Amino acid sequence: MTEETSHTQEAAEHAAGPHISLAPEQLGEFMGIPITNTLITSWVVMIFLIIVAYIIRRNLNPKHPTKGQNFIEMLFEYIISFMEGVLESRKLAMTYFPLLATMFLFIWASNWAEFLPGVGSITYNGEALFRSVNTDLNVTIALALISFIVIEASGVRALGFFKYTSKFINFSSPLKFFVGLIELISELARLISFSFRLFGNIFAGEVLIAVTVFFLPLFMPVPLMMFELFVGFIQAAVFALLTLFFVKIARVPAEH
Repeated sequence: MTEETSHTQEAAEHAAGPHISLAPEQLGEFMGIPITNTLITSWVVMIFLIIVAYIIRRNLNPKHPTKGQNFIEMLFEYIISFMEGVLESRKLAMTYFPLLATMFLFIWASNWAEFLPGVGSITYNGEALFRSVNTDLNVTIALALISFIVIEASGVRALGFFKYTSKFINFSSPLKFFVGLIELISELARLISFSFRLFGNIFAGEVLIAVTVFFLPLFMPVPLMMFELFVGFIQAAVFALLTLFFVKIARVPAEH
């Protein structure tokens, strides 16, 4: 009877289809702070990046660089040169490079961590222990806020508070007032576009793969996973590049 009940439950779960949840699953609490599976995955990603950075830093050899070190240095120099071309300043490129590189690496590693063994399959109290970080809207909003604050602070630092805010609040003429109002709305809309673009692309990919694994487990999952690896890299690059370009725009006076 027990075996029959088990088979009945398995059949019911299979008939129900793949489990898709918009919100991350809460695994517990710490001092009133909810601990979700996306939060745990983000900790794992951060620890991984810190360890990799430590290993690379420890093995640097200025006198006799390895091929791997040469490649990393060439890659960094290319990125910094590209940023210098956008910002028109080597100093500014060096200033913003650590932040943008960190954002890119965190988003990229978080997106690719979705495909590691155990993500979505290891459970704790009936819930998945690990889940793709950027399928949590709280994470993407936090990243968007960081980007937004950096952009606004960059504009204020370059132009001064009153000159920068004159881009958005200008009563010198009706035309400039409405243009400034449009600029203000578009500036605030970046919070939505930054967060929902990243969240939507990664969550949609997770849902697509879950549905495909359920209906076409033998043919489609691998090509879709390869495509999602590409999407994960592109979304990280787009987030960092948009932050860079908006920093550049924020530093330009309104008359330009």
